[in-house]
Amino acid sequence: MPKFRKTKIMVFGTFDVLHKGHLHFFKQARSLSANPFLIVSVARDINVKKIKGRKPNNSEKKRLMVVATSELVNKAVLGGLKNHLPHILKHRPQIIALGYDQLVYTKNLGTDLKARGLEVKIIRLKAHRPNKYKTSILGKKVV
Repeated sequence: MPKFRKTKIMVFGTFDVLHKGHLHFFKQARSLSANPFLIVSVARDINVKKIKGRKPNNSEKKRLMVVATSELVNKAVLGGLKNHLPHILKHRPQIIALGYDQLVYTKNLGTDLKARGLEVKIIRLKAHRPNKYKTSILGKKVV
């Protein structure tokens, strides 16, 4: 039986409390290919503080460990410390799936990656009940 090449799909997030909204996000990203390999980049603590103005409730190592246990995730990695581009270039995804509310670092992402030799399809995913499944609403409880 021929071996089908997997499509690397990369997503990004804090994933402070892994909830149903995140799982839907992973499923939506996986649905972009018939043979997906989902790489989840977990934001570094220092970058969460810069972007959100507060530290995450859980450390980057704990968040990475929790994300890695999801059966929807093929590979969980920590994001870049100072620059997101080398981190993406290292994993060479064919598709980057962005959440509906991910606006930081996304404006020229495709152009910046192309200038560094990586052509990638960038797709914005749809929200899944954001009034219910958002870490800032859920607080520290896991769903």
